[in-house]
Amino acid sequence: MNLTKKQKEVLDYITDYIEKESVSPSYSEIQKYFGLKSKGSVQDYIRYIKQAGFLKESKSSRGFELASLPEPMIQIPVLGEVAAGQPLDVGDDQGQDLIAVPESMAFKGKCFALNVKGNSMIEDCIMDGDIIVVRSQKVAKSGETVVALVDGGATVKRYHKKNNRIELHPANEALKPIVVRGGDFKIQGIVVGLIRSYKY
Repeated sequence: MNLTKKQKEVLDYITDYIEKESVSPSYSEIQKYFGLKSKGSVQDYIRYIKQAGFLKESKSSRGFELASLPEPMIQIPVLGEVAAGQPLDVGDDQGQDLIAVPESMAFKGKCFALNVKGNSMIEDCIMDGDIIVVRSQKVAKSGETVVALVDGGATVKRYHKKNNRIELHPANEALKPIVVRGGDFKIQGIVVGLIRSYKY
């Protein structure tokens, strides 16, 4: 719900007042500042700004306070599953499904999402059915969780490099690390977020 110019001015006044005084302005102060004819006009402004989600009810004598607004969301492409299969083309998101994620989760570089299949990373709380958010990049530091292509199959594992030896470690004590011995290997990105849906 959008605010009119006048409603935005009232909200800006309330915001500035709270920053300076650490308390909301009274209805009388708002009425006087804007030269409104009655407190009823102030109530109308406050009610609409509340409906728009910028103010919320308060137990204080003023009756309202600033609301915590939801974090901005951005759309990123879902490029498939982290499982054996064809290589992922993270540079081409045309025609792909999109998913909304918090802006802070994908604030550095281009990101994409993948559906997780299997429980190889369950001890890092990455489970079958989760969606991981991945920042696209070709290099990683030892210990980071990466999405990598190994001989054409996509996998999510902890990346470890010792001298010239690369190992991809699962977070599941029942599984052994993947030792990269030549062949086709490429890092597709670093895992930066996780989305989980609960089904009851």
